[in-house]
Amino acid sequence: MDSGVVKFYNDQKGFGFIAPDNGGKDVFVHATALERAGIHGLAEGQKVSFDTEADSRSGKIAVANLQLK
Repeated sequence: MDSGVVKFYNDQKGFGFIAPDNGGKDVFVHATALERAGIHGLAEGQKVSFDTEADSRSGKIAVANLQLK
């Protein structure tokens, strides 16, 4: 799993971005990834671990598995 910090997350809209610790591009995170992980919300600056996959609808890279640190 990669690690990073929540850059932005909007509970009302159900999405946000994580800044990877390796300095790569920010990774999109959708509310469905939180639901699968049993997480109720993310806060800016929160440390997380995550796996990514290509989003089936958009083809873009998004968070697949998520864990709080």
